[in-house]
Amino acid sequence: MDLPLLYRSKAPFRLGIAGGGTDVSPYSDLYGGAVLNVTIDRFAYATIRPTDDGKIRFVHVNDHIVQEYEAVPYLDPQGPLVLQCGIYNRIVRQFNDGKPFSFELTTQMDVPSGSGLGTSSTLVVAILGAFVEWRNLPLGKYDIARLAYEIERIDLGMAGGKQDQYAATFGGVNFMEFLGDDRVIVNPLSLPDRTLNEWALNTVLLYTNKRRESARIIEEQMANVQKKVSDSVEAMHKVKEEAFRIKKCLLQNHLRELGPALNTSWVNKKKMAGGISNAFIDQLYETALAAGATGGKISGAGGGGFMFFYCPGNTRYAVEEALNKLQIGEIYDFEFCKEGLTTWTAQL
Repeated sequence: MDLPLLYRSKAPFRLGIAGGGTDVSPYSDLYGGAVLNVTIDRFAYATIRPTDDGKIRFVHVNDHIVQEYEAVPYLDPQGPLVLQCGIYNRIVRQFNDGKPFSFELTTQMDVPSGSGLGTSSTLVVAILGAFVEWRNLPLGKYDIARLAYEIERIDLGMAGGKQDQYAATFGGVNFMEFLGDDRVIVNPLSLPDRTLNEWALNTVLLYTNKRRESARIIEEQMANVQKKVSDSVEAMHKVKEEAFRIKKCLLQNHLRELGPALNTSWVNKKKMAGGISNAFIDQLYETALAAGATGGKISGAGGGGFMFFYCPGNTRYAVEEALNKLQIGEIYDFEFCKEGLTTWTAQL
């Protein structure tokens, strides 16, 4: 007897090192955006179990949510699992001639949602990966990332940029360029292990224990570009410049320049829109610098989520101790992850 099959996938979360925000329209359309990011060994997972009971079940483990629907061609994208509904609708419309199918989709994430690591986009990529594995869809990396972007930003109307979908799909260290007409160029950086190991060892990753809604910050940033608010637009230009600077220092293994470049990027990022930083975040940042970090920033739009700090030499231990004494955040161990979206088939 044939055992039931499970179609699985995982996609890595990313740290937004530099240039974040310049991948958001209309800035990227008008001026061209540039982002440098790196994926870490924390993942979003998706598993599809085909069924024949005429039902669709979504199970999101982190929040203990289970939603069940009749297997119809279109699911109203409402409620806490709006991403799952939006993905199903697009798969049915684009790849199954508008015909429904029955299955159970289980998702889980290694980090909290709204934490600045590209959580929603990474989850979308992971779910798409499971559908690609199950339905044998003819999609390459660029296709999957683009489809994830369209589902979030166009189909579901969620404000945000383009980097997260490509980071989760491609994985590793990437310098990404965002041009007019939604063109995206992903340039993988082939760094030696000695550079990656030193970079990771000297990086302290802190979860602030504060989730945030990035949409408001991103919408204000978009409005600042549309209104040509000079301070905000000039800050975005400088943030983009630091992406090129950090790319060069990584390729040349000049890691001593990384902290100051991150600091410059952070100073300018805070000018892009209101709410990116606050007294709580500033306290964490100043504490890390006083203990030996040479720079750092929020990963993502801002307002909370994860922060990271570059701590050269052996200063990471003093930085961790100083941050732990504040008792207002949680340090996460991590390694950089070279692989992007991964899919496979298993037996139940």
